[in-house]
Amino acid sequence: MDSTASDRNKGNTGMLSASWAPLSPAERAVAIEVLTHGPVSRSEIARKLNLSAGSLTRLTKPLIESGLLVEDPPPAFYPSPSLSPPPSPPPSPSPATRQGRPSQPLDVVADSRFFAGFKITEDTVYGVVTNLRSDVVAARARSLRTRDPVDVADLLDAMTTDFAVEFPRLAGIGVGIGGHVIGPDRVVTSPFLGWEGAPFADLLEQRTDLPVVVENDVAALVESEAWFGAGRGLDRFAVLTIGAGVGYGLVIGGRLVRSGDDGRGIGRRWIVNPHGPLTPDGDRGSAVSLLSIPSIRYQVAAATGREHTYDEILTLAAAGDPLAARVIDEAARALGTVVAQIANFAMPQKILLAGEGVGLVEVANPAIDEAIAANRHPLAEPVALETKISDFNDWARGAAVLAIQILVLGRPKTSQ
Repeated sequence: MDSTASDRNKGNTGMLSASWAPLSPAERAVAIEVLTHGPVSRSEIARKLNLSAGSLTRLTKPLIESGLLVEDPPPAFYPSPSLSPPPSPPPSPSPATRQGRPSQPLDVVADSRFFAGFKITEDTVYGVVTNLRSDVVAARARSLRTRDPVDVADLLDAMTTDFAVEFPRLAGIGVGIGGHVIGPDRVVTSPFLGWEGAPFADLLEQRTDLPVVVENDVAALVESEAWFGAGRGLDRFAVLTIGAGVGYGLVIGGRLVRSGDDGRGIGRRWIVNPHGPLTPDGDRGSAVSLLSIPSIRYQVAAATGREHTYDEILTLAAAGDPLAARVIDEAARALGTVVAQIANFAMPQKILLAGEGVGLVEVANPAIDEAIAANRHPLAEPVALETKISDFNDWARGAAVLAIQILVLGRPKTSQ
């Protein structure tokens, strides 16, 4: 470990570990339930995990003693002077009749550890620090001078050092990248960065002496929403992102569905309208050609001879500009078709629409709804669609959740 990393982590010595191991599967299930839903009552935990009161007491005792969980006392009751005094509480049951522990909520100490999350784009690194609950407590952005993996690792190391000045109890780092990633440490293909087989997690771990996980940025965002956001507590949950590209993730049984195709740009082969517009790369009628921000800007520029930002195009469409309105209406109908296809085949309880491009929904929501209805059975249940405009700090937060998962679940095995 270099001297910078050593100095940065002196405050962590004896306080933090790379994981919550060793925990039994049952103990880990309890810890995750409290982390993602706490403060939560013992009775609720027992109900969700199908545990008896006695079993839950046995499982939580070592977690409390180790400091992973704390008992959160209920708020004191302060009666109004105008009210009669509350009745005296019933006598406490004898030890022979008492069942389990008192109903004190269990919680985690959110600020006991902090995590750095980074989203790497073509020209900028966005970094955040979150606590154990994934609340963002600091954010920074730095421009890339080069896209060389070694230089980018140096930049992230410098940003981590900067974060550690204010948050010395950093326990891990997560990195989200637009590309195909094998295992937690090897970026195999990243068209945005021009990387091929870069062992980026190893490069960053050598510099920071912290656990590092690298993941496709969409997968990181899905994990974040499944644990702490729109998909929390759902068995079947889907995320569709539109921005620089089109991304998709599916959670079944509370776990992200993994595929060898993750991060390979599914939107370029997701044909929505074979007679649709072309992208600069020659794709016709794909989800990317219809929905991505670069493609929408390209279509408007081709029609008008002028460059416009995405926000300007949305404003023009809302004001009735015929060319902008035509492009946005076609994009909205494509979005409704894609949402309906996800609902038809994956049957999720909720679909989250996220990314920098979802301002489309506010401008053209009627066209989206019409396309959803046209592609669904007339008696099908309404699609539970939630919209979240995500900036790059949200993507970085998703990466930080990966580091939280390493702490809780341990480091995943590298797949070859």
